[in-house]
Amino acid sequence: MSKNPALFYTVEVGDSTFTILERYQNLRPIGSGAQGIVCAAYDRETDQNVAIKKLSRPFQNVTHAKRAYREFVLMKLVNHKNIIGLLNAFTPQKSLEEFQDVYLVMELMDANLCQVIQMDLDHERMSYLLYQMLCGIKHLHSAGIIHRDLKPSNIVVKSDCTLKILDFGLARTAGTGFMMTPYVVTRYYRAPEVILGMGYKENVDIWSVGCIMAELIRGGVMFPGSDHIDQWNKIIEQLGTPSQDFMKRLQTTVRNYVENRPKYPGYSFEKLFPDVLFPPDSTEHPGLRSTMARDLLSKMLVVDPEKRISVDEALMHPYINVWYDDSEVNGPSPAAYDHTVDEKEHTVEEWKRLIYEEVMEYESRGKQKASMQSHAVPDGANNDTPAMDSVGSENATQNHCR
Repeated sequence: MSKNPALFYTVEVGDSTFTILERYQNLRPIGSGAQGIVCAAYDRETDQNVAIKKLSRPFQNVTHAKRAYREFVLMKLVNHKNIIGLLNAFTPQKSLEEFQDVYLVMELMDANLCQVIQMDLDHERMSYLLYQMLCGIKHLHSAGIIHRDLKPSNIVVKSDCTLKILDFGLARTAGTGFMMTPYVVTRYYRAPEVILGMGYKENVDIWSVGCIMAELIRGGVMFPGSDHIDQWNKIIEQLGTPSQDFMKRLQTTVRNYVENRPKYPGYSFEKLFPDVLFPPDSTEHPGLRSTMARDLLSKMLVVDPEKRISVDEALMHPYINVWYDDSEVNGPSPAAYDHTVDEKEHTVEEWKRLIYEEVMEYESRGKQKASMQSHAVPDGANNDTPAMDSVGSENATQNHCR
């Protein structure tokens, strides 16, 4: 497939070189992470500001290549107002032999949740943010995608209080054995069953929402472990040692460690989240008060997943369902994600070919998804939903705080 080289231009952004379509102008860096560098830009064709992510050396090893493939395929699949949308994708290279860069163009948001945590939110804003998180998670689950790695740095918001989940979490094969991996990334929000290398189901993501909610209320991380073992200790010191029934489900080596820890009774949720931490009760919505917020927390932050509430139950909780809208909660499901990809063992060259084919296929579809999204996915909140007073500037957008 030949390309007209005049359509592209090259610009230096920080330490990185971006070779992008001419329609995208005024690039400025707004964030970087393990997966690549993100720039804000102006799209002359649609007259809107966008975020452009250059995947960082996606073919340097199998792990990077697999993750790049997974991210791109999933972004093409999902179509929900609470998941970041893919507006465009392209490569400036003209053949598989030359292929080395992938650029993903996404909606530009105003801030990530790390900045929102520093704000004093009322119950309306807090519950509306949580509601949107749950809607986005439910949409991912409907495609068979369980996130397992939700955290504030990967959730972005706009000043109108709309929220989007920015990434797709851990691949199924991304094991997190209890005794091994030292901390490279934030694991403060990962559920006990992920930390302990157990089986997991959809409500693994409810634990992460509970940790994020706790942080919105406390203004600080709930379980700031320095490694897996410290993480587990922080959890049981506050919530108490789990039952024998839970212990029986652990692998032998992990179980031996966990059972030999000191036993903790844990604290009541009234102690962990006293009234003084909460905003004043809502005068408009009877569900939006401290007692209800605390009740929701006590059902989400449950060590044993068998006793933790589900996403559907959380959406029906009085603290959340004040915003319930069937079109948001039960929107059209995305096409199912082929999980065999997560288990496949390809060489870097094979992953490179697969990614190249996906980019070519996307380009040949004539950017249909961009126009579809601008019509099908309303960005704004309902008129009666809360707005944020100020969530920082675009410079902070999609940045990684931890």
